[in-house]
Amino acid sequence: MTTTAPETRGTSTSTATEAWTAAADPAWLALKSAAIRLQPLQAHDGSIPEQSDHTLASELVEQIVAGIEGLAPRFPHDSEYLGLAVADFRRWAADGFGVPDFLDSLVAFQPQQHRVDGLQHLVVFPMYTQNGSRDRLVEAVLVEVVWPDFVAELEAGAYSNRLFVPIRFLDFTPGYATNSAVLFPETVAMREVPAFTWGAIFADREAARFRRVLDAAAKVTNLELPADAAELVADQRLAQETFVMWDLIHDRTHMRGDLPFDPFMIKQRMPFFLYSLEELRCDLTAFRESVRIEHDDDATPEARRHARLVQFAVIFDRIFRFAITGSRVRNYDGLGGQLLFAWMHQHRVLHWTDTKLTIDWAEVPAVVSALGDAIDELYWRSIDRPKVAHWLAAYELVSGTVTPNPASVWAKGPDALPLTGTPRELTDQVLDDEFPLSMFYEALEKKMRAVIESTAGITGEMPLPGATA
Repeated sequence: MTTTAPETRGTSTSTATEAWTAAADPAWLALKSAAIRLQPLQAHDGSIPEQSDHTLASELVEQIVAGIEGLAPRFPHDSEYLGLAVADFRRWAADGFGVPDFLDSLVAFQPQQHRVDGLQHLVVFPMYTQNGSRDRLVEAVLVEVVWPDFVAELEAGAYSNRLFVPIRFLDFTPGYATNSAVLFPETVAMREVPAFTWGAIFADREAARFRRVLDAAAKVTNLELPADAAELVADQRLAQETFVMWDLIHDRTHMRGDLPFDPFMIKQRMPFFLYSLEELRCDLTAFRESVRIEHDDDATPEARRHARLVQFAVIFDRIFRFAITGSRVRNYDGLGGQLLFAWMHQHRVLHWTDTKLTIDWAEVPAVVSALGDAIDELYWRSIDRPKVAHWLAAYELVSGTVTPNPASVWAKGPDALPLTGTPRELTDQVLDDEFPLSMFYEALEKKMRAVIESTAGITGEMPLPGATA
């Protein structure tokens, strides 16, 4: 693992011109081209099984290595990692291109130690890309850290999250020309699993998707956006910084609060609506904390301004993009969006009247916070309940607001379920689309389908028509 000086906070180290120069560097372009040519030779596990491909693969690996070495002077903060990446690539080739093992270079890559606004990283690993490809192919991505001063101050205070690294795209190989908006170490091919010390989120992709979807959804639903929300649609940088603040609080929440021991039940089977509640809990914690920060006289003006914007981002991303993105097969984020929309409607702060969507913004904080409180209450009670009883209580919370599928066995109640069976028998009774889209969402999805599809591979450099990135 690298040893470094303490991280520098909030000082920009590069300009947009320098960023584009890095992405246009011949060494980067050669590395990227070699990685793309190598990918078709790789199997699902990252190996190259055909002996007849090994000569070409060796040439491509040497091109990748030459690219890393040529670019390394741009990244002195990553010198140990890049040196070990070269060694990992050459060992992989020398050992006959079996299942790749990049543990050594992965452990040396510690971007959380260098959270400096504008600082760039070259990331090259055999990896899968979440919401992209499950194949562990060699992917290369050139990224830049997004770390504004107000976020650095929040993280240094009440919102400590030493693992969180917000980034934006400069360039990437095809695995990231998808819906993937995260860069996680656990996706890398390695011989053993270390203690993970960082997780990176592409704030520019999140912001760009949000802006495009909200712009279209507001027009489709005749929603008049508040001035602050309209600003998010118009300004990529502002939206990007807002998502960094949201993600900072969301990410740290997963292991904080009164939890059902482990909210994700790692490597254990559980109904997908439990994941819906956990992701929504973290988002609603970000919402409630943002309400608090907005009214905190001791907070900086920038923090208070962005706190207001986080509230709009959580609501609009959840009810518009999350609810209608992806397949209906156990779509836990989709269900979370449906739940928030239905909760706001049934508590009469969101209205669909005369084919126009309106929201009573003055009442929204209390109503949305109440949903967060209800999930917190469920979690608080969970440690006194058996697992199955917790599952049933969670289903009751969700189904009390979002109507289940008429064919659902779970909706019939405990007497219809195999409660004395295995957890798998219970989860197998949950339909893939346990909570179908409402008539409103069915119509909205049809009108928004092309817009949602257009956000795959989007970055902050792809502005809305007529808008400035």
